[in-house]
Amino acid sequence: MALISSKVAEDKRVELEISVGEETFAPAVERNLRKRSAQITLPGFRKGKAPRNLIVQSYGMGVFIEDAVNELYPTAYNEAVLEANIEPVEAADIEILSVDDKGFTFKATVAVKPEAELGQYKGLEVTRILVPVDESRIDEQLSATRERNARMVTVTDRPAKEGDTAIIDFEGFVDDVPFEGGKGENYPLVLGSGTFIPGFEEQIVGKEIEQPFDVNVTFPEAYGVPELNGKPAVFKVVIHELKEKQLPELDDEFAKDVSEFDTLAEYRADIRAKLEETAKQNADITVENELMKSVVANMKVDLPQAMIENRIDDLVRDFEHRLRMQGLNMEQFLQYTGEGVEGFRSTFAPQAEQQVLVRLALEAIVKAEGITPTEEQLEAEYTRLSELHGIEVSRIKEMVPPADMTLDLACNMAIDVVKSHAVITESTGESAEDDADEATDTADESKKKTKKTTKKEAEEAEEKPAPKKRTAKPKAKAKESDEAKESAEAKETPEAE
Repeated sequence: MALISSKVAEDKRVELEISVGEETFAPAVERNLRKRSAQITLPGFRKGKAPRNLIVQSYGMGVFIEDAVNELYPTAYNEAVLEANIEPVEAADIEILSVDDKGFTFKATVAVKPEAELGQYKGLEVTRILVPVDESRIDEQLSATRERNARMVTVTDRPAKEGDTAIIDFEGFVDDVPFEGGKGENYPLVLGSGTFIPGFEEQIVGKEIEQPFDVNVTFPEAYGVPELNGKPAVFKVVIHELKEKQLPELDDEFAKDVSEFDTLAEYRADIRAKLEETAKQNADITVENELMKSVVANMKVDLPQAMIENRIDDLVRDFEHRLRMQGLNMEQFLQYTGEGVEGFRSTFAPQAEQQVLVRLALEAIVKAEGITPTEEQLEAEYTRLSELHGIEVSRIKEMVPPADMTLDLACNMAIDVVKSHAVITESTGESAEDDADEATDTADESKKKTKKTTKKEAEEAEEKPAPKKRTAKPKAKAKESDEAKESAEAKETPEAE
């Protein structure tokens, strides 16, 4: 293999012109001829026994030359990538420029990871907002724990009221005709949950057990079933059982049951301490997130679209994994939401672009600062991941090679450099928990922490080729991409959209 030339094209992609000479090509042609000959049958000869000259006469050398080209160009391309010292971020477009029995020449065009030009990344100003923990947040935690420890008690001495779980039979009729999906038996309906269509649950409140009654409702115009959209309906309903949620008393006995503490006061103090620690962590994460936004805003880089698409692929795979954990798949999800694949992917684009930019910025800081983790730090991270996921260290090292692990650790150290040189003003304030969660997700991705690989992700990692190994077949012989489930159930019962 010989790298003839390497240049940047108008679209910022790199063009490599590569040749494979006779000393490599001729044996490959012969090898492929023998391989195919073993499978060829010609009249008068047994399979694989036809003379070479007759095979060449019947098939021509072209097919064997093409086989040799397809065998050799991926290796030639990868060797050229190493020689050109580039890092491809997509599969290369391959174009065969010339080919004969003495060898071939081809062009590989590929987007590569760009060099980011750093702006200011030290002395950045940011405000660290620490959200105070008030009594109401502790009360919320206690209420959630009481809910989790509540028990359902059957009641028989009163009519249904909001908050009850009513075990009901129902059958719906439109124009006195029952409709598909409108019948249920022993269905547990929480009154006031808004699970069924508007007006349904309200008409159950106040009704007695085992006394049939009618519920009159109108389906929403956008219910999702054409023959029911906007139609008035009558449901024949009977309550078989009522269950009431009973919460435990908020006292010392409750604290003993749900925690390691003997008194409610001690339990509250522990909740406060944990909330305060979480608030500190969220404040630190938000600081890191804001600092990296500034670093990205100050740098210059030509970002290849391929890098964004690759990151979108990763995010979509993560989303698919979460769907599978809920018993769904992507096809079902898109069907439930009515969204197309491209539209769904586009929702990840801003997040993907920011994450790629942050990673490039961190790698540029690593280079500028000469950051290199020690062997001790590297081994400590491998050990941490091994203990975290229950996978042998040797296996972790196979999945995350030392070079990748070293760069990940260095990027973590890079953000520490930015933070240690920042001008941070302390403040207190209020912030929505959702914002804190989002900041956590963004900051974690921004730092691109060492891969916390699960067993399943480990298997996927083995199958995923490294970017610089990606190739594509020649274009020619010569020039020339829980809520959904509930929505689905809404169409099978008189439940709300």
